[in-house]
Amino acid sequence: RVTGDAACRQQAIRKSERRVAETDEERNRRLLTLAQRGLDIRSAETQEQNISLLTVMAQRGQKRKAEETEEQRNSRISDMAQRSQERRAE
Repeated sequence: RVTGDAACRQQAIRKSERRVAETDEERNRRLLTLAQRGLDIRSAETQEQNISLLTVMAQRGQKRKAEETEEQRNSRISDMAQRSQERRAE
């Protein structure tokens, strides 16, 4: 009898072998299905759920900024300025 970990490994191997053998058309169809599923999930979210998710993301960003050192802050701002200059140069 196969234990849980071994069964998971065997399943992962079979999945990997299927992906190696799939054609470009099959791969594209699989990826399109995954993308559509993600869109369906997003569209099913209520406005309240969406706002809640955005609030959590904003709080994480604020917490990260509050915990960063002055050196990290300066580096982050320098990176932002560099990207801005690169965009203007294009």
